[in-house]
Amino acid sequence: MLAPFQWLQTGQATDMATPDNTPILVGTGQQTWHQSDAGRTPVDALHEVGASAIADTRCARITGAIDALAMVRFIADTTPGIGALFPRNPGAALAQRLGIDKPAIFQGTIGGNTPQYLVNHFAGKLARGEHSAVLLAGAELLATLFSVLRSGEDISAWADAGTEPPTLGVEREGHTAAELAHGLYEPINTYPLFENSLCHHLGGSREHHIAEIAELCSHMSRVAADNPLAWRPEFQTAQRIRTVEKRNRYIGYPYTRAMNPVLEVDMAAAVIMTTAGKARELGIDESRWIYLHAGADVNDIWYVSERPTLHSSAAVKLAWQTVSAQAGIRLDEISHFDIYSCFPSAVRVACREIGLDPLDSRGVTVTGGLPFFGGPGNNYSLHAIAQMVDTLRNGAGGHGLVTANGMYLTKHSLGIYSTLPPARGWQDTDNAALQRQVDAAPRMTIAADPSGDATIETYTVSFGREGPQRGIVIARSDAGERIVANTRADEATLQQLMSADPIGHRGRVRVEDGLNILEL
Repeated sequence: MLAPFQWLQTGQATDMATPDNTPILVGTGQQTWHQSDAGRTPVDALHEVGASAIADTRCARITGAIDALAMVRFIADTTPGIGALFPRNPGAALAQRLGIDKPAIFQGTIGGNTPQYLVNHFAGKLARGEHSAVLLAGAELLATLFSVLRSGEDISAWADAGTEPPTLGVEREGHTAAELAHGLYEPINTYPLFENSLCHHLGGSREHHIAEIAELCSHMSRVAADNPLAWRPEFQTAQRIRTVEKRNRYIGYPYTRAMNPVLEVDMAAAVIMTTAGKARELGIDESRWIYLHAGADVNDIWYVSERPTLHSSAAVKLAWQTVSAQAGIRLDEISHFDIYSCFPSAVRVACREIGLDPLDSRGVTVTGGLPFFGGPGNNYSLHAIAQMVDTLRNGAGGHGLVTANGMYLTKHSLGIYSTLPPARGWQDTDNAALQRQVDAAPRMTIAADPSGDATIETYTVSFGREGPQRGIVIARSDAGERIVANTRADEATLQQLMSADPIGHRGRVRVEDGLNILEL
């Protein structure tokens, strides 16, 4: 006779029914539009994928069961003036178009972690009986938006006069005033800092490190090449990815353009969640069910300049340990991964904390990753979740892990998905307790007076179309305090940063016109 729950590992059938309150995913919808169309509104895009997700459940009654909609917030909402071009309450318009009667409507906060955060949040709500079925949806029409901003086409039909729905999660600026002043608002400047710190920490040559980054990206591109939804469905060799040329210039050293996320995309995704009991009641085929075994949401020390190390993530490590233990699923039992891939350092840091080789034969993405599949603002991970569901239930089976990351390796949300029901009923993760562990860790003090000698901890050089423009360093004063600074912007200084690893080198900081300038 099988021991309790042993059938979950063997795959053998049993009379044991999955508890009614077990959260499951039952429908997905994705779309990519390669041709810009100013006449396609964000609500049009949401409606297309929402209708696809409903159809994917193969259940005519699912629409009547949906009592909550949650929208992934448009990335443009972070840009003054641009956000006003978008609808304020797209969920209300979407519900009306889909024929969903008076659902509760929510929106997520800004951040790439939002889709997985919403899945984790509503899994608990569903398990406690607070909702019957939930539709999560997001769309980004950034390719069309950028085209319109260049051409002046009319997109007044995109906006609405609605009132924003309640926000799930806490909105908070992701950077300090000093970080902003020195160029660390843009992720293209911040993630290279993590990469160069990791390279130095690992101790190998920069040439070897860049080769590994390029190989990782090449592996992701191979997945994208086989994905009809990918924005760049083309395999690229590691040599091509790392070679600097006019069409593949540096963006933030050491990242070439091919290593950066492609944001100028038109993409949308949706998933439908419910419970095992509700799915049985509605008659949804159990072969369509994908179970969420566990989820966790943890933030790293909020401000980059306060983190003691710049090549690690205590939050990812803690979140992974939590979901693995809660689900009773080890790393070697997971068949499929989608590790958030806005930049190579995001993948490599997360993999190190999880214990996964970035070049593991199982791969780190089911979509192709943000540089190749596409990086639709805050909504990428909803595509990853939809793709994971489709991958698992369309013959691959097994378990899958999705990690999602918001801001600057700041906000982390993880989820374990499976074709097999969990060994025990749904358990809410005590995310607040996890957060207290991270928050209790020591953090760096920011130098009130940064003037004086300092040691470089990490660096990058930001590029424009014409070449290097700005050197950015994070340094530590002789008093042990943290300093964010720029270097001189002359060509000799910027070339020096790139030609020799300056980490560990000494410099002197001066304050000029409100900026910290580190002299090499």
